[in-house]
Amino acid sequence: MVSIQHQFPPLAGQDSADIQRWLGALSGVYAPAEIDVIRRACELAAPLYHEKTDITGTPLLQHALGSASILLGLHMDHETIAATALHAVPNYLDDWAEVLTERFGRSVTGLVEGISRMEQIRQFSEVRVPTPKDKDETAQQIESLRQMLLAMVEDIRVVLIKLAERTQTLRNLSGAPAEQQQQIAQETQSIFAPLANRLGVWQIKWELEDLSTRYLEPALYKQIAKLLDERRVDREQYISNVLAQLQQKLESAGIKGEVSGRPKHIYSIINKMKRKHLDFDQLYDVRAVRVLVEDIEQCYATLSIVHELWTPIQKEFDDYIARPKSNGYRSLHTAVLGPRELPVEVQIRTKQMHHDSELGVAAHWRYKENKKSENSVDEKIAWLRQILEWKAELADNGLQEQFKNEVLQDRVYVLTPQGKVIDLPVGATPVDFAYVVHTDLGHRTRGAKLDGSIVPLNTKLQNGQRVEILTTKQGGPSRDWLSPKLGFLKSARARAKVRRWFSEQNLDDSIAQGRMLLDRELHRIGVTDINQEKLAQRLHFNKLDDLLAALGRSEITAARIALAVQKEMPTRAIVAKPAAARPAAQRPSSTGVLIEGVDNLMIRMAKCCKPEAPHAIVGYITRDRGITVHTLDCSFMQRVPEDKRDRLLEAVWTRKPV
Repeated sequence: MVSIQHQFPPLAGQDSADIQRWLGALSGVYAPAEIDVIRRACELAAPLYHEKTDITGTPLLQHALGSASILLGLHMDHETIAATALHAVPNYLDDWAEVLTERFGRSVTGLVEGISRMEQIRQFSEVRVPTPKDKDETAQQIESLRQMLLAMVEDIRVVLIKLAERTQTLRNLSGAPAEQQQQIAQETQSIFAPLANRLGVWQIKWELEDLSTRYLEPALYKQIAKLLDERRVDREQYISNVLAQLQQKLESAGIKGEVSGRPKHIYSIINKMKRKHLDFDQLYDVRAVRVLVEDIEQCYATLSIVHELWTPIQKEFDDYIARPKSNGYRSLHTAVLGPRELPVEVQIRTKQMHHDSELGVAAHWRYKENKKSENSVDEKIAWLRQILEWKAELADNGLQEQFKNEVLQDRVYVLTPQGKVIDLPVGATPVDFAYVVHTDLGHRTRGAKLDGSIVPLNTKLQNGQRVEILTTKQGGPSRDWLSPKLGFLKSARARAKVRRWFSEQNLDDSIAQGRMLLDRELHRIGVTDINQEKLAQRLHFNKLDDLLAALGRSEITAARIALAVQKEMPTRAIVAKPAAARPAAQRPSSTGVLIEGVDNLMIRMAKCCKPEAPHAIVGYITRDRGITVHTLDCSFMQRVPEDKRDRLLEAVWTRKPV
């Protein structure tokens, strides 16, 4: 690697010529000052890339300029182009961040850093063709990886650069070894093409899908390509006839529309053949037409003209203007039986919709430079950063199955040493991570490494880190982990597992204590013949010992026992022991009710159930009205949430209310 103290070697003659020729195409696209930034980026990168190649054997400088050219087609800003030229610099230059920040500023350096981070994550995450046995798990991991990649980047332009770089790699993939061709193509279809789709960059999406299919299904790809080529002349003549008829009708209706044939993509053809079990000749959208008009009103007027000209094919109409796709795509899709009763697919959209569908989020990026923002753009950028939902289009009926995910900003995505993605709440620690992987791993945790470096167990995890847990053969969690101030645990689930471990260590004592408390409560309310196993089940415990242990640990109150007894024996009159048996310090109120442990608080009768002796009752501590007395079978008592059960107090009648 080159040190920051050394001067960079001069540009090689061919490299210099390639850069000058490439920069010549930028005049008129960018301002002179912006072109100068791109030029300086190329001049810094070229000596470092000299005689270096990418995985396909393509010279690295050529790969970088090719990737940048793809982004030029998306009309990206000059910082994105400069960062693309510099994308591999971290591999060949010590202190690269300091060098780039000094020469290009923090924005370009941040983009290069984001590219580097995404590449590191990809190295840990092997994408393979799932077998039927592990298909669901693999699909979930791929989904998690997509989300993690998006969550990692501070700037969405980083993802666009990676998509362009991957497209350039696929264009030259024939130069890579066969095994790597398969791996790169599979990774593209699993991760990068769906990302392009999610960002609405259809121009890149289609190319990624087609090129990856060439290597994953070479025989079928060649077959379809050959069929398309053999019938190209006839298809072009047919489409010309359709375009002429449609153009004439639009002009007669006073609609200024641009009518053209639409290119077909081999990947979509193969997918449709598989999905619908059709032969190539049976596909209706091999012949396709696109109409661009000025506004939405003309879209629907054009649709009416198309359906008047030719017979619509039933169930082949989609209104993505009224109901846009999850990535913001908008258009009208229909299919008709055109001349000679041959099926034709027709897409109708405004010019703005077409611009957005081709460029996706890239179409909206420059608004930040001009400091102009529209609500729709703000929503789109917010959507990209949050990814509130990920929708997968179903094959046959056009419906979409929605997979709800928590907002990315509320989750952190990290990796196991084997490359499996684990998602956790923001603020989670290595201890939280260990308990998600396996409860026993959490109990035995004694240390942790993040990206190979030992860190304290209360370190907050960051997106993309690789987490390794250091364990002991025996032992359990520390009570310190339960202290919120020490910050060892963020996840409520992990905290519950730690509490359960400590509870189980003194299980026998807890059961004995619970037995004593249960017997005392049953004696107090005058019930001795109840089926205690059924009582445990009514309180949602699998067995009596679980109830006794919870009672002994004060996880449930005696008042809940009394309420459950009332429900288990609804026809039995439950009468508490007389007040004489109660502590003298507790004086009955004017309501005729004695509340255990209460002396000077105001007591009032609930209006919802209007309790009267001798019905079993219970006290409930309110926020500002003292204690309210309810009957045990009152509907209010049944709705009291678990975290407010500690407000329940034992209560008995001393006499009828006055």
